[in-house]
Amino acid sequence: MVSNQPRKQRKARYNAPQHIRQKYMGALLSKELREKYGCRSASVIVGDTVKVMRGDHADTTGKVEAVSLKHGTIVIEGVSVSKADGTEVARPVYPSNVMITSLEMKDKLREAVIRK
Repeated sequence: MVSNQPRKQRKARYNAPQHIRQKYMGALLSKELREKYGCRSASVIVGDTVKVMRGDHADTTGKVEAVSLKHGTIVIEGVSVSKADGTEVARPVYPSNVMITSLEMKDKLREAVIRK
């Protein structure tokens, strides 16, 4: 980013293309995974098991059900809020507020990226 102004920083994030937004979807790795793979963070994908570290649902663990690049959020099973009519709806969480406890190794590419 070129500017230090918060408004321009926010505007750049909101107007970023998809391949740049993917870089904002990173989360910390647990201590065991850090030692195993030798890196501090990784991108969150569907199937990863994460632990919520901040907010009302702190210490909740669950699998990632959906990732929204448009909104920059993830949906975790077990993290929901009840609406006024009593129905439960998923509560989106920012990836910066979670810690990855188990990685989903769907293909060799992800393993190669993490092991770099």
